[in-house]
Amino acid sequence: MILAVFLILVGFVLLIKGADWLVDGASSLAHKFHVSDLAIGLTIVAFGTSAPELVVNTFAAAEGHAEIVFGNIIGSNNFNLFIILGIAGLIAPIVVQSSTVWKEIPMSLLAALVLFGLCNNFFTGGDLLLSRWDGTLLFVLFCGFLYYVYRQMKSDTPATEETPSASKPTWKIWGLIVVGLVGLVAGGKLVVNNAIEIATLLGVSQKVISLTIVAAGTSLPELMTSVVAAIKKNSNIAIGNVIGSNIFNILLILSVSAFIRPTEYNPAFNTDLYMLMGGTLLLFIAMFTGQRKKLDRWKAALLLAIYVAYTVYLIAKG
Repeated sequence: MILAVFLILVGFVLLIKGADWLVDGASSLAHKFHVSDLAIGLTIVAFGTSAPELVVNTFAAAEGHAEIVFGNIIGSNNFNLFIILGIAGLIAPIVVQSSTVWKEIPMSLLAALVLFGLCNNFFTGGDLLLSRWDGTLLFVLFCGFLYYVYRQMKSDTPATEETPSASKPTWKIWGLIVVGLVGLVAGGKLVVNNAIEIATLLGVSQKVISLTIVAAGTSLPELMTSVVAAIKKNSNIAIGNVIGSNIFNILLILSVSAFIRPTEYNPAFNTDLYMLMGGTLLLFIAMFTGQRKKLDRWKAALLLAIYVAYTVYLIAKG
C-alpha cells in the first residue's frame, strides 16, 4: 500500500505539470491562429483531458464491465460539473460567454437527456441496453457538435493584437500541448490504478469505485486543467474544458463503447443521471442570477456542497 500511495503522489505531480503545459500551449495556439480560447477549450483541451475516460471505457467495454462503462462516464461528468467548476469558481469567479449560456450548456444537458432516453429505451422499448444503433445516434450528434464548434471558430472575432504567447513557434506550442496531454494521461493512469488497488483492499464495491474513484481519477486532467486556467484568469478554457469534456464523454466515448460491445444498462444509474441533468440545469439557471453571466464563489460553493452530499449518499447506499 505504501508503494501505491507513492505512485499516486507521482501521478499528481505529472497531472499538475501536464495541466500547466496544456493550458499554456492551448492558449498560445488560440492567440497565434486568432481562434477563441473557448473554441480551443471545447475541442483540443476537452478531447485531450477526456483521453483517460476513453482509455478506461475502451478496455471496460471490451471486457464486458458494464458498470465501469456507465459509472466512469456518468460519474466523471458529475465530478466535472460539481467539483471541477466548484473548485475553479472558488479560485476565481468564472465569467461565462453568452454563447456558452445559450448554446454549449444546453447542448450538454441535451446529451445527458438523450443518454437517459436511450439507456431506458424510451424511444424504442425493449431491453435496457446501449446498442450499436444507439452508439450511432450519439456519434451523429457528436459530429453535429463538432460542426457547431467549427462554425463558431469561423464566426469568432478574438483580439488580434500580438501577445508573447502568440509569438511562440508553432512546433513549441504543439510540443507543450502534446507533452501536457502525455503528462495528464500518465498521471491520471497512475492515480486511478493505485487508488482502485487501495479501495479494493479496503473492500469498496465496484459500482461505488466506478462512480467515485475511477470517475474522479479519470477527471483529474480536467480538474488540474481548469484549476490552472482559473489561476491564470482564463475563464473560457476553465469552463470550455468542463462543458466540452461532458459532451465528449457522452457523445463520443459512449458511442465508441457501444461500437465495441453493446452494453447492458443498470437502471440504478438513473439516480446519477438525474444528478447530472439537475446539476446542468442548475448551472444554466445560475447564469441568470447577479449582474453578469458568471459563476460566483457562492454558486461554486453550492456545487461543491451538493456533490459532497451526493458522495455521502453513494457511500451510505453502498
